[in-house]
Amino acid sequence: MPARELQEQLNKLREQLEQNPPLSEAERTDLHALMQQIELELELETRTQDSNIADTVNLAVDRFELEHPTIAGTLRNIVNTLGSMGI
Repeated sequence: MPARELQEQLNKLREQLEQNPPLSEAERTDLHALMQQIELELELETRTQDSNIADTVNLAVDRFELEHPTIAGTLRNIVNTLGSMGI
């Protein structure tokens, strides 16, 4: 079930980005790269303790929290889902 939740949250983030929020090109590129990393983790179902994807997503939460709280909220949900998956 957490994998499905994670995919739903990624879809929600994708929809938010399609609404063209006021992001710089670098921010948009970074979010797309982060989403690709998460999708790769999801596909491989990597559950190793040394995976740093949750740390990377947490850094993105910090980066977007003030100017883009909706995106940050979705990213925070992704972190929680990754945690429940053991990633």
